[in-house]
Amino acid sequence: MAKIREIRIHVLAHTLAEPFQSSFSTFTERRACLVEIATDDGLTGWGECLGPAGPNAATVDAMAQRIIGWDASRIEAIWQHLFVEFRDQGPRGITITALSGIDIALWDLAGKRAGLPVHALMGASFRQDVPAYATGGFRKLAGDRAARTAEEAANYVDEGFGAVKIKIGYGVAEDLSAIEAVRAAIGAETALMIDANHGYDAIEAIELARGAAAFDIGWFEEPVVPEDLAGYREIRRAQPIPVAAGETWHTRWAFRDALVDRCVDIVQPDVCGTGGLTEARKIADLASAFHIRVVPHVWGSGIAVAAALQFLATLPPAPTRHAAREPMLEFDRTDNPFQKAVLKAPIVPENGRVSIPAGPGLGIEVDIDGLARFAAAPAISRS
Repeated sequence: MAKIREIRIHVLAHTLAEPFQSSFSTFTERRACLVEIATDDGLTGWGECLGPAGPNAATVDAMAQRIIGWDASRIEAIWQHLFVEFRDQGPRGITITALSGIDIALWDLAGKRAGLPVHALMGASFRQDVPAYATGGFRKLAGDRAARTAEEAANYVDEGFGAVKIKIGYGVAEDLSAIEAVRAAIGAETALMIDANHGYDAIEAIELARGAAAFDIGWFEEPVVPEDLAGYREIRRAQPIPVAAGETWHTRWAFRDALVDRCVDIVQPDVCGTGGLTEARKIADLASAFHIRVVPHVWGSGIAVAAALQFLATLPPAPTRHAAREPMLEFDRTDNPFQKAVLKAPIVPENGRVSIPAGPGLGIEVDIDGLARFAAAPAISRS
């Protein structure tokens, strides 16, 4: 038995050279909250929390005080204990994103102790690599949006990506102009997805989708706010593009409601936000019962990418067939130095594909010097 000896919380910050916008936010910096758990046998595991770094750090700190001294191998028991302790503050949001970082770090520890990658420890290894799609296309604050987005997307294709996702949600006419320009720039053979970051209401989303359908869109992500399941259902039925969502649905219970309502075609749990690897596996199993595709959302440092890859390795073909469809890794191509700086061996696509790390745990080695370069403040420590 290896007991949890110390939990350290690292907040990283990077000022962007050029700010960019989603449908509702303006990004002037990138921030990340990383969780480091050390046990009394000398091992260390790493995790990451999706969302605002400061609130995540404070919540992880509050949780850490409740599990110091626990047997680190009791991953499910720790998950349940922390969930029950904090559920009265809401079974979603910061409560769950903070829990996600702890859970991922515990799985990293378990894999290192067993000498196995997490996906093998979970007993499900279906692939050694996955295709990656490039996420970018945020609106810059200056210049012609359609032209700049099209140029950016074309660069991703030149880098070897076979699929690209761009941001929309800024207005129907503006978005359709950008979509048309991007399709012309990347050609007919490259997959194109669109993500509104819940910037529309159902009426606008249906109008946009009907106009965009001519450009062969792979999926329409987060057209409306995550709480509006009726809106999702209406959008799915009123236009031909597959509807995707889930990065802001936390735990199996949120996904259960969406799946029962049959309001999406693709679910997108984020391992660092939905409850960690423990909960992501439950969500994938739940989705399989409804025959709904799973394409995880990924947004964060190299630790988040590694955790997503371990999860992707465990997803069975759905449906099983010859030349089965592969799940895809979302690969952030915005200004994000944490993606490489935190790892001694950064995870990078080769010809549009990314290998699943095969080393113990998450299969990565964290670069402490890289962390120090981007530290927003001294690490918080609980022991």
